[in-house]
Amino acid sequence: MDNSPRPEPLLDELNERQREAVSTTEGPLLVVAGAGTGKTRVITYRAAHLIAKGVPGSAILAVTFTNKAADVMKQRIGDLLRASGHDASDVWISTFHSFCARLLRREGQHLGLPRDFAIYDDDDQTAAVKMALTQLDIPADEYPPRSVREQISHAKNHGVTPEVMEAEAFDESRKQVARIFDAYGEVLRRASALDFDDLLLRAVELLRDHADVRARWNERFRYVMVDEFQDTNRWQEELVRLLAGPGKNVCVVGDEDQSIYGWRGARAGNLMRFTEDFPCAQIIRLEENYRSTQTILDAADAVVRNNSGRLGKNLRATLDSGERIRFFEAPDATAEADFVCHELSTIVRGDSSARMAVLYRTGAQSRSFEEVLLRLGIRYRVVGGFSFYERAEVRNALAYVRLLSHPEDDVALLRVLNVPPRGIGAATVAALRERAKEAGQSIWSAICAGEKSVAKRAGGALNAFRELIDTLQQECKELPPAQMIEVVLGKTAYLDWVEQQDSLEHSSRAENLRELANAMAEATEHGQTLEDVLDQAALVSDADEYDETIPVSLMTLHSAKGLEFDAVYLAGLEEGLLPHSRSLKTDGEVEEERRLFYVGMTRAKRSLVLSRARYRRTYGEESLRSSAPSRFLAEVPGDLVEAADGSLSIPGETRRYEPDPDFSDGYVRKRPAAAYGRSTKSLRAPAHPLIGTRVRHPKYGVGTITGVEGEGEERKFTVSFQDYGSKKLLERYANLEFA
Repeated sequence: MDNSPRPEPLLDELNERQREAVSTTEGPLLVVAGAGTGKTRVITYRAAHLIAKGVPGSAILAVTFTNKAADVMKQRIGDLLRASGHDASDVWISTFHSFCARLLRREGQHLGLPRDFAIYDDDDQTAAVKMALTQLDIPADEYPPRSVREQISHAKNHGVTPEVMEAEAFDESRKQVARIFDAYGEVLRRASALDFDDLLLRAVELLRDHADVRARWNERFRYVMVDEFQDTNRWQEELVRLLAGPGKNVCVVGDEDQSIYGWRGARAGNLMRFTEDFPCAQIIRLEENYRSTQTILDAADAVVRNNSGRLGKNLRATLDSGERIRFFEAPDATAEADFVCHELSTIVRGDSSARMAVLYRTGAQSRSFEEVLLRLGIRYRVVGGFSFYERAEVRNALAYVRLLSHPEDDVALLRVLNVPPRGIGAATVAALRERAKEAGQSIWSAICAGEKSVAKRAGGALNAFRELIDTLQQECKELPPAQMIEVVLGKTAYLDWVEQQDSLEHSSRAENLRELANAMAEATEHGQTLEDVLDQAALVSDADEYDETIPVSLMTLHSAKGLEFDAVYLAGLEEGLLPHSRSLKTDGEVEEERRLFYVGMTRAKRSLVLSRARYRRTYGEESLRSSAPSRFLAEVPGDLVEAADGSLSIPGETRRYEPDPDFSDGYVRKRPAAAYGRSTKSLRAPAHPLIGTRVRHPKYGVGTITGVEGEGEERKFTVSFQDYGSKKLLERYANLEFA
């Protein structure tokens, strides 16, 4: 009888390197996983493999960076184990911030934190900075709240306290920021709130300074796995070290070439630091790419090889070599958007299942693409727009809920103090702020104490508001979340007021409030508490908003990481945009911009188009400014890229983009149409000699010819106009003048 162990079916579904990574369960492991090589697959199969071997799900912690990725991971692990009858429901799978929130909800009392602390999202943090400015009598126009918030976050991520910031300040402005930082912290403490950075800092403090707590969680999580490790900041790295425990069964998976979050504290070189923190760590490279063609991979690799300090890898495509990358140089941003969107339209109409993306460096670049897509009637989604939980009506309802536990939360209180309108105006709010500032108390305390300096009518409104919150606190004390939100919406008359506004403005905000109640009910059915729902609302990210059912996605390169598309259009490849003008101070910043370009390229499965505008309007200027091509374009091997029809230049040896002598000062001047051909004579001609020519229309003004159809009297021009978009005109009736 053969008693040898039977091979595990799960492992048969993996390639050799993936199988090695999944089955290496003991001790520290670094998996260097290139784009499209299945790094998330490794973590899901590794968790399923451990459970199949008899490890309890509760002993496994898997951490990733988006809620959507965490949900997908849970689903996949469950699917893998369903046939064998194993249960994976108690595996902890979450983002870093969600894990820290859950940890602090359970153990925060060791740090003096209440269990029901609030989590301040970006908008709440900005509001808290505004309060700090008001308390210090510092003008917001001299210290913009969002800028100060970013400086505070940067300081926290680098372990700098307000005291240290003030002591090391090199000028009075920096000292003021340090004082605002300190006052901001007091606003949060009074509201029993933590911001995103605090979640990480306090969790590290808890595990580092309380050995008994650390031992308890080390004993629970015998296996720790981290996806996208290259995106970790110093506190996340420290958290992983503290969670590793005596067994050091920690597996991190990442790609150094996709480290693109330096601006929010992620530190390049984390993969190398892992091998320093865990000297006995095994290193396994995943190099079989299942997403992109070899041409795309070779082009992306050629670009990123210009970065220094890489562990390195050689990606091999399981697909064929594929078509060459295409390059399109447009005369201006309008023509660039017109070209891209007409191509998207052709793809959508030919294949309804295709999924495409337009990627760009900054969110403001979406406008020109949105305008053309709307005209063409193509469904699209701007990823990174308002999520459900960011809508004003939803935030207002949740602010009421927060006040029931912590009326001292000034941010939540000021959000709803006069919503719906109660006759509490700006003068009354200013008086309340001043009273609270003098007494060193919350605004709620000032309301409860009675503000003598306010008008009689406002005083009555304040008393009514206080009584409303007191009543809600009593009535909602024992209610489940869904019923609580219904009572809040009813007692405050907020739902009725929103419905009245909806009927006047033809909007549907009331439906969002009802959907919030549905979300609360679903959360209760899944065993979630009110704190869980509030945490979810605060911790939602841009990437969680990606909708796979919509054919065209517009998004920044940062939002695109982790996603993949049949066709990718990487737009705005110009110096100052990519690399961004703010990221040219150091080699490290330029290298991160190059990694952004690499991330964008490797989102494409089959088709990749790179585009730029020769002239672009910036900062509301009336005239266009000439632009230099991105330095990264020159790093793409010429034999892997070709010009798209209508491009003003072609790739290869001629892609030197010599400066145009007619534009020596960088601004567009009027010139003969023939001059537009002079700068491209040394390059391959476009599909038709008139493409790229500037023309003037009596109604639409100056535009650029982007397409030519037919001949003789039936000849039609497609012209891209700056203010009117793309128009198709019959030449003999159009009265066009060559500009």
